[in-house]
Amino acid sequence: MTNSEQRGYHGIDIGGTKIELVAFDAAFAEVHRERIATPTADFEAFVQAIVTLVSRGDAALGLAAPVGIGLPGIIDIATGRQISSNVPALNGRQVADSLQQALGRPVAIGNDCQCFALSEAQGGAADGLPTMFGAIIGTGAGGGYCVDGRLQRGLNAVAGEWGHWTVPAPLLALHGLPVYDCPCGKQGCLERYVAGPGMSRLHAHFGGDGAEPAAIVARANVGDALAERTLAVHLDLLAHAVAGLVLSYDPHALVLGGGLSNLAHLYERLPEAVRRHLFRGVHVPPILPPRFGDAGGARGAALLARQLA
Repeated sequence: MTNSEQRGYHGIDIGGTKIELVAFDAAFAEVHRERIATPTADFEAFVQAIVTLVSRGDAALGLAAPVGIGLPGIIDIATGRQISSNVPALNGRQVADSLQQALGRPVAIGNDCQCFALSEAQGGAADGLPTMFGAIIGTGAGGGYCVDGRLQRGLNAVAGEWGHWTVPAPLLALHGLPVYDCPCGKQGCLERYVAGPGMSRLHAHFGGDGAEPAAIVARANVGDALAERTLAVHLDLLAHAVAGLVLSYDPHALVLGGGLSNLAHLYERLPEAVRRHLFRGVHVPPILPPRFGDAGGARGAALLARQLA
């Protein structure tokens, strides 16, 4: 065990509106937490904000601790530049290199979905299992895959990006749905149908007002036919996606994250819906709520720093 492993880690969760740093000791007990607004337009201001947060975290731990960051978007492995981020200041920038130079230490970077998965694989809902998949269903849809508690990243570090699988044309036709364009540049991505805004989009397509998911569920619970139809179609599309995850990764458990992970009907109805999309003899793994919820991003980032140290 190295000295850094004995003393602590910083985990930083970066979002479109806030940056949160949590400093953990060696046992991953929280020592310090701080949240600030994200500088979205000025890259130098963004870097300085991270430096300031880490400096305060170092003071709380009493050492210059390794840093892990959950960053939105992906990194082009050929150039090291950030793309598809919801923080405009980061796009086209070599974020990892810039932060490593500014902080004077290695920086481990994963996307927010991967950090969520790692947090739930180590001490979370899937703790101790040989494999798990963490599936975020919130503003977007993505995930991460862990084996023996370690995040598996792949050549492009995009393993688990199921939200950008394409919905099959026959399934769209079955439900009378159009092919939606996706900001990623593709068409018909699952994210456009099964993420939170996707459920609202389905509701509007069927003639509703495009209500928020929680409102759609509440209406369905009192017998609103349009809301019931929206939930049924959303469930079938999500079940198709989860069946694909089962066939691709065969995880021992699947942990849901993001805003839709708070919808109780998913845990009640999703397993059977997934089974209908699988061939005989393939079993649906447990589908679990997250243990850490919104706190998982920073914790997972710190765990990633330990994994890659």
